[in-house]
Amino acid sequence: MTPSLLALLRKVDTPTVCNAIEVAQGKRGFDSFTRGTMLCSAPSEPAIVGYARTAKIAAVNPPSEPSEIIKERRMAYYKYMAEAPAPSVAVIEDLDYPDCIGAYWGEINTTVHKGFGMSGALTNGVMRDLGDLPDGFSVVAGSVGPSHGFVHVREIDTPVSVFGLRVNPGDLIHADRHGALVIPPELIEQLEEAIQKLFATERIVLDAATQPGFDFDKFRQAWEEFERARV
Repeated sequence: MTPSLLALLRKVDTPTVCNAIEVAQGKRGFDSFTRGTMLCSAPSEPAIVGYARTAKIAAVNPPSEPSEIIKERRMAYYKYMAEAPAPSVAVIEDLDYPDCIGAYWGEINTTVHKGFGMSGALTNGVMRDLGDLPDGFSVVAGSVGPSHGFVHVREIDTPVSVFGLRVNPGDLIHADRHGALVIPPELIEQLEEAIQKLFATERIVLDAATQPGFDFDKFRQAWEEFERARV
């Protein structure tokens, strides 16, 4: 991923990236995105962009393994996140879903992950401490809650599922208040051009619709031009 593409991806929203992927593919039907409504801790901040570092957690019940193993895995988790190549995103599947109670993402954990240089977090689980989370590290989560429960790490560096989105370690993630998606690796080199083409074609309809005297005939003319430009 080039620096210019990274800067562009941070500026645009996830629906734009969804559409641009279809522009690059030359067809509709892209489906590597989350389903349902998710919550964003900082909806006005730039999009979360980075390569996935994955893990699975649980919190409803106390861990059944010896405490030494739980502590060792916890430190292995943090080492794994700290060593992530930039830009990176923590993608965490809460195995208690849809009955998640453990807010893994609070003031301390977000500050630690931001300190590691990570871009943000994506989870089907819980976040808390809204208003106290650090600037520059957004969380896109399934819910908000007050407690951490018995939260503990179960797995590290394995495929995870978040709101219907399958994420493998190393996948390129784009996420914001709309949800998240995985950018197909074979399209990364084409994506910047596809986004610029999308902007240009959308302006055909948007500019026409904001002009005085806009009516159905002008809409039809703009739409036909829009359809030709998309090919």
